[in-house]
Amino acid sequence: MKLLDFSKFNLPKLKAPEIKFLRNPIFTLILIIFFSSFFGFLAGAVFNAKFYWLLKDFLNIKTSPPIIEKPIVPSESIYLPQTSQEEAIISVVNEVSPAVVSIIISKDLPVLEEYYISPFEEFFGQPFFEFKIPQYRQKGVEKKEIGGGTGFIVSEDGMILTNAHVVSDKEADYTILTNDGQKYPAKILARDYLRDLAIIKIEKGYSPKFPVVRLGNSDKLQIGQTVIAIGNALGEFRNTVSVGVISGLGRTITASGGGMIETLEDVIQTDAAINRGNSGGPLLNLKGEVIGVNFAIAQPAENIGFAIPINQAKKDIEQVKTLGKIVYPFLGVRYLLITEKIQRENNLPVSYGAWIVRGGQGEEAIFPGSAAQKAGLKENDIILEFNGEKIIPENSLAKIIMKYNPGDKVVLKVLRNGQEKIFEVVLGERSE
Repeated sequence: MKLLDFSKFNLPKLKAPEIKFLRNPIFTLILIIFFSSFFGFLAGAVFNAKFYWLLKDFLNIKTSPPIIEKPIVPSESIYLPQTSQEEAIISVVNEVSPAVVSIIISKDLPVLEEYYISPFEEFFGQPFFEFKIPQYRQKGVEKKEIGGGTGFIVSEDGMILTNAHVVSDKEADYTILTNDGQKYPAKILARDYLRDLAIIKIEKGYSPKFPVVRLGNSDKLQIGQTVIAIGNALGEFRNTVSVGVISGLGRTITASGGGMIETLEDVIQTDAAINRGNSGGPLLNLKGEVIGVNFAIAQPAENIGFAIPINQAKKDIEQVKTLGKIVYPFLGVRYLLITEKIQRENNLPVSYGAWIVRGGQGEEAIFPGSAAQKAGLKENDIILEFNGEKIIPENSLAKIIMKYNPGDKVVLKVLRNGQEKIFEVVLGERSE
């Protein structure tokens, strides 16, 4: 072992006071703490670096810079539905709207010219004061829009279902306005005033394939079920959408419109907003199927509307396709549905049935030449059952008979003078 000879190095010689300072215990403690911290930090950094590279090799971590993805922010033109029900509604509207049309009603109306005459000129010549009264005279005719409604296309060749009261004016012209703004002249094929339904068709010579709706099953509806109404609200706002629920089923109402007053049975009540101009538009379920035809609102109530069940319209559509017209089974009696109140007031032997009576203006109770007359029915007979179905206000004679077709043979149970009798009847036919 060799000892270093420090005498060879040119080291500065410390003076006594400096040596004294280095021997100060406080200073020595500070130096120890400083160097301990420094070398500890340095050792930790080396160890961490070594550990990272070992871990990287073990896990095969790539050292490429990380990719920072920006959050996707939808633009103002994109709407993200919040619920499955909203998604269903939007899907239905997008699917069905192209098949919903506006019906424009126009008519040739006289153009009047105003002029003035003096009532005293004939007797007194030109009076000293000016006094004239207005008169009007026709100066030709002008086609003007007088109303509007809604319909929906049920066949690719342009057959449209709407309300009878929308197209009740036989002297008017009808124009179809589609969702994409195209206009087509239309003709009336058939009107069903008993159900307030009508079939019209776009004139030949236009596109052979129009978008069509899908028809659902109105017999399976439930109260509380969500429904969507689409229509030409107020005759101005084309394809307006409103959403609600089925509020009631099997309603009987008396409605007026288009010069008609009608009592319709077994209709759908909904709180989906239906406005003037919505008549004839579709009532849809969340599958996009038409389950009703909107036709009336209750005034002055808010959000009480009514629709004709689509199953009542299916027969009309099929008859027009096959027969070219709408026909109904016809019994040929005027009657009053018996209730407990009517039984008490008229001292009747039963509290149900269809009581055959004269009309309010004295019209015959039995239509001449009708199926009822041929079968031997008489005034004051009470029809208790129609082909085994009991006749009650909830299941009226009109509702039951519409299940059948002209020419069908049915059996009636009738109460006459306190005795029950059975009659076999072959239903007649009635058309517009």
